[in-house]
Amino acid sequence: MPDPAARLLALLSLLQTPRVWPSSELAKRLGVTDRTVRRDVDRLRSLGYPVEASMGVLGGYRLAAGAAMPPLLLEDDEAVTLAIGLRLTADQPIAGLEESAVRALTKVLQVMPPRLRHRAKTMATATVSATHPDGVIDPETLTALASAAANRESVRFGYADWQGQATTRHVEPVRLVALSRRWYLVAFDLDRTDWRTFRVDRIAEPHATGGRAAHRELPGGDVRTYLAEARAAMAPVVRGNVILHLSPADTMTRLRDSLGDGRIEAAADGRTRWHTHADTVPWLASQILHLGCEFEVCGPPELSSYLRELADRIGRAVSK
Repeated sequence: MPDPAARLLALLSLLQTPRVWPSSELAKRLGVTDRTVRRDVDRLRSLGYPVEASMGVLGGYRLAAGAAMPPLLLEDDEAVTLAIGLRLTADQPIAGLEESAVRALTKVLQVMPPRLRHRAKTMATATVSATHPDGVIDPETLTALASAAANRESVRFGYADWQGQATTRHVEPVRLVALSRRWYLVAFDLDRTDWRTFRVDRIAEPHATGGRAAHRELPGGDVRTYLAEARAAMAPVVRGNVILHLSPADTMTRLRDSLGDGRIEAAADGRTRWHTHADTVPWLASQILHLGCEFEVCGPPELSSYLRELADRIGRAVSK
């Protein structure tokens, strides 16, 4: 194999198979001498690949685990399987994994040949996840937006608001955020010269324009805080103010497990004040009851009235 770069890639591909490779076998596979194999192994080590050597009859070379993740070489079927797995992971309501899966999927699809990308997309259409975020999301939309945000490019797309009214948007994307079983895009709207939050399941046909996005400071600095406040401002205003008999840390854990959101702050005696919102009073009550703890309602009055009626109804049901 005369091309040193091609030979080095071929050697790396062999070493990524989990086994010990005798130097003589590697030399035979690559069509070179044992001395050339040793030089190529040293080159891989200089590039950060932890190639270990063992002596003896059963000795040879193997690729070990290192301190950092080195680039990987994947066979066609492996790349397709990885892309499908990342698509499915992006749909899962597991804290932290959705966004990592989208970033990884973006990188994989960017370097995949068109024929493999088509195979991955075709196979993914026949693969169904048992759990879904609210709203149908096209993984191609997620990866297009993630790529534009990473490359700091402006994007154009069609968008339908909650009333179904369609508009065309030109934005500078900042972050994709998975929150309460939905994906949101936080971006600066160039036509409206203001920050906007978009539900990704309402975005259609996003495409990067090639224009460079300006570096802008997000109001408040933290994208999750900004998004939570933006959602609260857009939501139908049934706002709850509740004292939970939980510590702030326990409150965060239970809110995450119950897919609740809102804003929390420390209260007296180690308790937590929770400011939240919902479409209706019954839904607001269900959010609170789902936390499974003692609580005190500070507002609104209609929430207190509803909970009293609910308690009476439950009392009558269990007394029969």
